[in-house]
Amino acid sequence: MEHPSAPSPARNRVTPLGDIEAFELRGAFTGNRGILHDGVEVVRFHAHDAWITCALRFKDRWSEQWRPHRFTWLYFYDEAVSFAAGHRPCAECRRRSYKDYQSAWAQATGRPASAKAMNKQLHAERLVRGTHRRRLHSLPIGDLPDGVFVMLDDAPHVLVGDTAVEWTRDGYSARRRRPAHGVVTTITPPSTIDVLRCGYAAQIHPSAVDPA
Repeated sequence: MEHPSAPSPARNRVTPLGDIEAFELRGAFTGNRGILHDGVEVVRFHAHDAWITCALRFKDRWSEQWRPHRFTWLYFYDEAVSFAAGHRPCAECRRRSYKDYQSAWAQATGRPASAKAMNKQLHAERLVRGTHRRRLHSLPIGDLPDGVFVMLDDAPHVLVGDTAVEWTRDGYSARRRRPAHGVVTTITPPSTIDVLRCGYAAQIHPSAVDPA
């Protein structure tokens, strides 16, 4: 049982659908969408179209969580969750991952991709235009790569091999056989799905890959 004086989790964790909520699950990555907080409260969904995923540690830098007039630190359970939420790797603290993502993007589209161009495309794919409502997509499940999040029975599931694993606010949970055919609602933006198809290997929490 949690001690009565233990602090409640802050509202800075991100779900696969991109929502910012308060739950105990710790993150393997951090990141941001700009300045979202006022005091210690999140008051907006995003501030710009550069949604990035950062390393938890980089060059021994340290930053206050709710620093006034500075971007809001967000946390992701794993990279697959951050991709589903609509983020991409940071070009500074995750330079190698960013270059790999950018290279796979160029391979998928047949043309070089700047950070500005990727941000613009991802923003169009993750939000319904002119709103903060999440945009989802319908795609055949047969050729979706590992690390993609889909909706099954109204719950987000990550695809790993022939398995679909449900994500919950307590971590990965129920496992089921991945449907072999049909069209599913995908949470991960199509451009990132193409990046995964072209060889970028998203980090997925070990509990989804190996239940043992």
